[in-house]
Amino acid sequence: MNPHQQTAEKARFLPRVISGSMSTPITTKKHSLVDDWLSAADNALRTLAGASTAARPVPRPIETSSSLDTGETALSASLMRVNHVGEICAQALYNAQLLATSNPALRASFQKAAREETDHLAWTQQRLNELNARPSVLNPLWYAGAFGIGLVAGRISDSVSLGFVVETERQVEAHLASHLDRLPAADLNSRAIVQQMKEDEARHGAQAQAAGATDLPAPVRWAMRAAASLMTATAHHL
Repeated sequence: MNPHQQTAEKARFLPRVISGSMSTPITTKKHSLVDDWLSAADNALRTLAGASTAARPVPRPIETSSSLDTGETALSASLMRVNHVGEICAQALYNAQLLATSNPALRASFQKAAREETDHLAWTQQRLNELNARPSVLNPLWYAGAFGIGLVAGRISDSVSLGFVVETERQVEAHLASHLDRLPAADLNSRAIVQQMKEDEARHGAQAQAAGATDLPAPVRWAMRAAASLMTATAHHL
């Protein structure tokens, strides 16, 4: 084959390689998967390092919060530490579900909810700082556990993943309602944050339900409650 024939053959072959049904989708898929995992790793590092920034201003009460005594400060700090752990888990859950789904609409919904959960994370971190309290020392463990559960649920199906969101938000909303009952009456700053978080969580659950969530089996719901109770009891002190 002479040089001109070789050039013509390459030109004829090249378009099939570039535009073929096999090469382009595989390259795009690999690149997207790597990007998703890098984004998840970046979010995990930011979450655990306390580098999250809220897009919305921290909720503040209309009235000025009164000074807290030592006992009230300790109680508020413990409850807000538990709430902060909940937001650590929320970040892990949504990031795992983003990795698991290929549905563009569902990804957009998870991303929007995750951004609002980032607000919650930053707000609770700020309140802990104001109370001169630290976050849970077990946050890496909580994050890893929630990420694993979210990834498994997402791999099963989108409807199961959404069902997990519905049940999680239902439990979190009830948990936040109990904190509104337990927080010192004088701690208006913490109460304002928790109230806004409660409203946001209720909306996230309703959106997941409307998106096609399936009801989780009773044993799964019971296991989720047991795990949440263990986490809450531990984070209250650690």
